[in-house]
Amino acid sequence: MIAVRRRATGAADLVLKLALGAALTVFAFLALLPHTGLYRPETVLSGSMKPYFSPGDLVIVTPEPAHAVRVGQVISYHIPVGDHHVQSHRIVKVVRAGEHPLIRTKGDANKARDPWTARLDGSTAWQVRLVVPKFGFVIVWLRDPLLRLLTVFVAPALFALIALRRIWTEPEHAQAATKEDAGAAPPFASG
Repeated sequence: MIAVRRRATGAADLVLKLALGAALTVFAFLALLPHTGLYRPETVLSGSMKPYFSPGDLVIVTPEPAHAVRVGQVISYHIPVGDHHVQSHRIVKVVRAGEHPLIRTKGDANKARDPWTARLDGSTAWQVRLVVPKFGFVIVWLRDPLLRLLTVFVAPALFALIALRRIWTEPEHAQAATKEDAGAAPPFASG
């Protein structure tokens, strides 16, 4: 009976550790490491780049010097009109090269190119390097305010459960070890 309970406790402890480890890994890759400037994850919201990527996909973009952009690259940039949202489209023409290039872009699924000429003002352009299908839906879900509130309590609760489980199970192990030691022969006494 005790052995079955220990296995169940050990399995539950393992599941909690794996869930917590997975959550921390996802958090590191999506929230912490992008602040190093080595890459940025972006969620795809439109179908303008089908079949390369679709709504709900996650794209990973990496920096490269703006003066190095060329026709055929898919880059993420702020559009020069309206709300200036970030868009990821393919460069179809480099109108003017240089430190701040002027480019024309087009979504692969669109019939016509975008109706503007964009100027890349920063020293860095963000090129799409990796597409993770449908993982962007997880990002959208994680941005939900209710879920954010829950994660403030759930992650600490998982830590607390693991800690309490260890506290509660350690005395049982200590008592079992003490009983085994009590049944053993006493060591030889000198002298």
